[in-house]
Amino acid sequence: MAKQQKVLGRGVGALLSMDEEVHTSGSSSISEIELAKITPNPDQPRKMFDEVELEELAESIRAVGVVVPITLRKLEDDRYQIIAGERRYRASLKAGLDAIPAYIKTDSDENVKIMTLIENIQRVDLNAIETALGLQSLIENFTLTQEQLSERIGKKRTTIANYLRLLKLPSEIQIGLKDKKIDMGHAKLILSLESPADQLYIYESVVEQGLSVRRTEEIIATLKQGNPAKASGGATPKKPKISKELAEVFQPLKQHLSDRLSAEVNLIFTEKGSGKITVAFADQEELEQLMLRFDAMLKK
Repeated sequence: MAKQQKVLGRGVGALLSMDEEVHTSGSSSISEIELAKITPNPDQPRKMFDEVELEELAESIRAVGVVVPITLRKLEDDRYQIIAGERRYRASLKAGLDAIPAYIKTDSDENVKIMTLIENIQRVDLNAIETALGLQSLIENFTLTQEQLSERIGKKRTTIANYLRLLKLPSEIQIGLKDKKIDMGHAKLILSLESPADQLYIYESVVEQGLSVRRTEEIIATLKQGNPAKASGGATPKKPKISKELAEVFQPLKQHLSDRLSAEVNLIFTEKGSGKITVAFADQEELEQLMLRFDAMLKK
């Protein structure tokens, strides 16, 4: 498959999106399945699909059909759930198809979730936060250790640990990483700082000044020596510092907000007592739920 894509370059090969199929231990068969009987996988780590790319793929499907079958799992009531190939499924809907070729596989819930994650990790456009959330979901839902997960998905335990650490960053930085304002290299360096205020200071510097990973590393090294002005060359805003006393006083408020919103809430303070409240959300659905909870709170 890789050889064929290399020959085609970014022409037809890019449009057809002939990504690697997932190999599983369960049995499989290939059939034409009605699109109306197919549902996306709720555990799909990839939440964002580029509409322009989907339309390009739909145009290709109208012209030559679906070249590579998607992979489905049979559910009850003659319905099917996607394991791999949601882009092709969405593009086929846009193209006006009634049915799509698909491999039908039988496997356990755990293996299906792992297959879905692996299929998406193999794609370059799955962002780091989506990968981290997918890994965390597998660990929590199936009570796996990082070592056990490493064996199942074929990634080093240290790689898994690095992804999971991203979820400890302030929500503003997680969103920035998801939106590709910073990359994984920046995020790893920011994680070397213990203070959320320091982390936000470096993140804002990277975004505002377009700092390279190398320059970010130099600034962090100087910052750890206690000289932020020298590190930034005087071009970066003064670094906010957390007031530990304020942070402790408002911990009950932070917990109260977290409980009411069913979401992670962070409070960042400066020495002067100013600061910000951030609320983390994983996708558009969680954001919509948060807005509903905000509305309910304001009406009381």
